[in-house]
Formats: sequence, C-alpha cells, structure tokens
Amino acid sequence: MKRFLLISSFAALALLWGCGGKDNPEPIPDSIPKAPTAITLSVSSLSAKAEGESFEITVKSPFVPQVEKSSWVTVTSASQTVDKDYNVSMTVTVVENKDYEPREATLIFKATGATSATLKVTQAAAEKPETPDETDAKLTYAKACQQAVNVYDFLREQAGKKMLSGVQSGGTANNNDRVNQVFTMTGKHPALAGYDYIFLQYSPTPEGWSWQVNYGDISAAKEQWENNGLVSFMWHWNVPTSKEAWEKGKAGNFDGYGFYSEKTNFSITNALTSGTWENEFLLQDIEKVAGYLKLLKDAGIPVLWRPLHEAAGNYNVYGTNGAWFWWGRGGADACKQLWKLLRDKLEGEFGLDNLIWIWTLDATVGAEKDYASWYPGNDQVDMVGVDIYADDTDAKERQYKAAVALSGGHKLVTVSECGNIPDPSKCLLAGESWNWFMAWDLESYSLNTQTYWKSLMSSSRVLTRESMPSLKK
Repeated sequence: MKRFLLISSFAALALLWGCGGKDNPEPIPDSIPKAPTAITLSVSSLSAKAEGESFEITVKSPFVPQVEKSSWVTVTSASQTVDKDYNVSMTVTVVENKDYEPREATLIFKATGATSATLKVTQAAAEKPETPDETDAKLTYAKACQQAVNVYDFLREQAGKKMLSGVQSGGTANNNDRVNQVFTMTGKHPALAGYDYIFLQYSPTPEGWSWQVNYGDISAAKEQWENNGLVSFMWHWNVPTSKEAWEKGKAGNFDGYGFYSEKTNFSITNALTSGTWENEFLLQDIEKVAGYLKLLKDAGIPVLWRPLHEAAGNYNVYGTNGAWFWWGRGGADACKQLWKLLRDKLEGEFGLDNLIWIWTLDATVGAEKDYASWYPGNDQVDMVGVDIYADDTDAKERQYKAAVALSGGHKLVTVSECGNIPDPSKCLLAGESWNWFMAWDLESYSLNTQTYWKSLMSSSRVLTRESMPSLKK
C-alpha cells in the first residue's frame, strides 16, 4: 500500500513538472477585438461589363454598413450582423447598361461611429448596332431637293443608334395639338409630327361650318420644321362609292364617301382605266393633293410621304384580297400600278421633289408570306414602314425581320404607326434599327402612360425635337 502511494506521488509530480516545463505556453487573450473606427473594403473599385454582373466584396465595419443608393448599382448583405472580426460579405450588383456611353458611380459605405469608405464602380457602354452596309445611300428620286436628301442622310446616320419620337395628329389631322400635349407631359416635343389628308374632300370647308379644315394652312407643319422637327403625311384617301355620290360630293355632300373597302364600291381597276368616271375622279384628287404638297415644297419642307398605307390590309389573312382599304381591294398588281401612277404624277407632272416615299406593311401574323408580291420595288420605295398594334412594349423581331427582308436590307425601316410604343432600348439592343415610332394617339393605349412617355422622351436612345439638328441647308 505504501509502495502504491509512493508511485502515485511520483506520477503526480511528473505530470506537474511536464505542464510547468513548456517553453511557450498558450497566451490568454487580454480582451475581444476592438470595433474598427474606419470602414475598410477589400477592393476600392470595380469594373462591370455592359450586360451587367455581380461581385462579392468583404467589408470591415462595426456594423453592417448602409450604402447610398444608385439607379444602376445595388449593394446587399446576406447577414444582418458582422462576424467576430467585424467582417461582412456584401454583393454588388450592376444592372445592364443600355446606353452607348460608359458610366461610373461612387458608392459611399456608412456606419455610425466609423469613418465612411467609397467604392468606385465603372461600367462599359452597350455595343452600337451597325447600320447595314447595303442600305441604299440615296433616295430613289434623282432630283430630290436638298432638304429631303438631308433628312434621308440623317435617318441613315441614326439607324441602329437612336429612334425618333413621333405622334400622329388628331382632330382635323392638320394640327400640333398632340405634339404640344406630349410637351406638356414630358417637357419635350416629338421629333416627328404626323399629319393626314383624310379630309381632303372637305378642304377648304365653307365658312360657317361647325368645324373647319384647310390643308392650305401649313402652319402646323411649318412650325414643326422651323423648330428642327420632321414632317410626315399620310392619306386616308376617301372616294365616292358611286358616280352619284361623287356628284353629291361636288355639291358638298360627302355622305357617300369612304376609304374602308366595306364602305365603298369604288373600283381601283376602273380608276386606273382611262375614260371612266373613277379615273377622272382619281386624277382630280391627285392634282388636289399635289397642290397642298406643293405648298410644303415651296416652304422648303421635306415630307416623309406615306400614301396607300397597309395597302392590302391583312394580305389575304381574311380571304383573298381581303383588304382594309379600297386601294388594296383590286389585288397586288393594281395597287402597285396606283403607287407608280402617284409617283409619276406627283414627281413628273407636278414637280414635287420634297417627298420621301414610304411603303407601309400591316403587321398581322401570317401576312409576311404575301409582302413581296405587293411590294412596288426598291426603285420605287425609299423606306419601309410597319404599322404595329401590340399589347406590349417589347422589341418586334418578327415584324423587323420581315420588313428588312422585303427589300433585301436595302431600305431603312420604321414603326410607321403604333398603339403601345415599342421600347426603343429593347428594340435597339435586339439589333432592330427602327428609325422612329409614331404613336397613333395619346388616349387609346394603356401602356403609353405619362410615366412611360417621360421615360421615352428622356432616354438617350430617343430623339426629341429639342435634340434634332437643323436639316434645312
């Protein structure tokens, strides 16, 4: 028993000796780490791609810091607290840059009781789509006036870079009421104003009528052009349904007139045949519209001219030659013949050199298969327009590809009418080089809110009248 106690005592002494005999015993910390008095970041700057990207950074701070907001950079943290060393991981997210210019932002990280820190974020510019090399460099009319050439050259230069803003005139279709309404909403005027000879048969209305229209008054178009805006005219061409209706029209009663196929029996085939009353009427109307277009020519105003729009309406989608308008009801050949007659008369006989000729397509699904058979030809058309009425503001790939393919890429293309306005940023980023959008009105399309209009007119990808150069010389 004594021997056992003795051995146990020696073992205990040996253990104590081993513990006390270490050369470098583990230190005992005096206190926990002190909170930093200045915020520090693992990086001082970030460089993001145009399409946007996210970065993870480490931040040392007494608390999870607050970061001043940026419109295109956000900073988030998965944790609500810092770790024991006062570090926290944060995510910096940079959204897509849709502009053609690089940008930068300085983010400030703040926490109570600590000096703030800054993070510089730069982002590359969006890549500019190139204007197709094969786009025709000149207008189809060799004697086009200098102002028309200037407008066309400018549109070629802007293709794939920016879209012009536009709105169609309402009421008498010969005023700037909607142009001014857009200015009231947004502080800027549309770059393009659209007018319509829809009431040609009434012009000028007699004195004493409850409403007045006179296309001899070009003050609206003149105001637009003098302020560097562009001018577009279309023609909802009203015709008499019979010779008797025409006779009544001569006396001021136009009840028997219309432009929709269902509203008139007017025959385009007869109208293209010499010696018929329809042909006589047609030539008189062409002469009348030429007189009004000449007023614009004499004032030095070039016209983006869009007659015979949506020529065959739905291009047989609703039955053979199921045209919206009478000028398409006789089929493709008759319509192309009328187009050429208009050009020959307006340019050749009446000397109008201020017209840029726009052929307009209807965008109905399934219509594309008939586009080519109706097309007057690259020698007869300066630009191709598409009238688009959709329930969204997305890019319009189907319509764009069809419009470009129609001319083999030789013609500029444009959204010649629209309900809800296709977002220019989405269109341009999708490689769609639409020259402009033309909103049909300001009342009927729910997505064209005041907020949307403001965003459009302030976008770097949209031209307003205020940002247009003078194209007069």
